[in-house]
Amino acid sequence: MIMAFSTGSVGHPIAAILLLGLAVTASAQLSATFYDASCPSALATIKSAVTAAVNNEPRMGASLLRLHFHDCFVQGCDASVLLNDTASFTGEQTAFPNRNSIRGLNVIDNVKAQVEAVCAQTVSCADILTVAARDSIVALGGPSYTVPLGRRDSTTASLSEANRDLPPPNSDLADLVGNFSRKGLSVTDMVALSGAHTIGQAACLNFRSRIYGDSNIAPAYAASLQANCPQSAPNGDGTLAPLDVSTPNSFDNAYYSNLLSQQGLLHSDQQLFNGGSTDALVNTYSSNAAQFSSDFAAAMVNMGNIGVLTGAQGEIRLNCGKVN
Repeated sequence: MIMAFSTGSVGHPIAAILLLGLAVTASAQLSATFYDASCPSALATIKSAVTAAVNNEPRMGASLLRLHFHDCFVQGCDASVLLNDTASFTGEQTAFPNRNSIRGLNVIDNVKAQVEAVCAQTVSCADILTVAARDSIVALGGPSYTVPLGRRDSTTASLSEANRDLPPPNSDLADLVGNFSRKGLSVTDMVALSGAHTIGQAACLNFRSRIYGDSNIAPAYAASLQANCPQSAPNGDGTLAPLDVSTPNSFDNAYYSNLLSQQGLLHSDQQLFNGGSTDALVNTYSSNAAQFSSDFAAAMVNMGNIGVLTGAQGEIRLNCGKVN
């Protein structure tokens, strides 16, 4: 999940308070029963399509979860990341954190087409992306949770914000805490959401500096990664390695046990267990899978409420890749 470029600035405190107030008001308008009358088959349709995609390629579950994260941290959870570039419009997909690594757009397009077939222009792409992330987690053995619904789709995207606000893989702990805090997420949310790295893969480009430069990495683990990720860039830049070396295709708490053994793939991963303020929480999650599942589910709901558009804001896109 934390595979991005740079952190943002704190901004004006009064503006931040006003924005937080708007976000709270908007999220309060979301409801788990939002489509019960207008599109009662929406959730079942999304779940069926997502489960099929993940069963076909387990890695897709991590890609859809990452897509949701990269959406919510830029302009809020408004499906802005799904907007394709045009001759007159540049979206977020070519931002450094997304370039050559964003996946799952075709799956979301397929889900949207199936939902449109049963309920025309009723279910937003932002809600589809949020539900798809939850259904991906469940398909890989993770916890289920209730998703508040009623998001609307943006008519804009922000390349600059994508480059600024998504935390990079070389982040230190203070950077991570600050980055998540600026989105209204707590330290517990941050550590729990980082557990999404119990699935998925990262490219050599994102962990090369760790395996050749960090001291807090198990020597045998570093050596195993160095075999396919040469120190001389760009050789091997695109070579993939699992974020969770133990159970890469199962959504569990093994990610945290790996950190205890100094086997976090990314620098930002190992920062969660490196003699700092989050060590205790990592210890808890490594030994208490139920606590991790509970905190992760709560954190996903919190993240899904960031900067949502509701009511008459935005639109319901007919095609997730372009505005109406």
